[in-house]
Amino acid sequence: MSERFADAASRLAGAAGWGLHWLPEDFWAATPAELAAVLRAATGEDGDGAVTRADLAAMQERFPDG
Repeated sequence: MSERFADAASRLAGAAGWGLHWLPEDFWAATPAELAAVLRAATGEDGDGAVTRADLAAMQERFPDG
């Protein structure tokens, strides 16, 4: 079953808030490319800019909720 956009966005916004100290308005004002660039810089990885499911899973493991 595919994930709903709202669920994925909520999780990613939470991770951006916790890990990057972004406010909600910072997250929603950012483009996907900007978010990817910041995540690459935060993890020290170079890549093509695409945030994959594996990237998100690794970030969730590194920065768990609660």
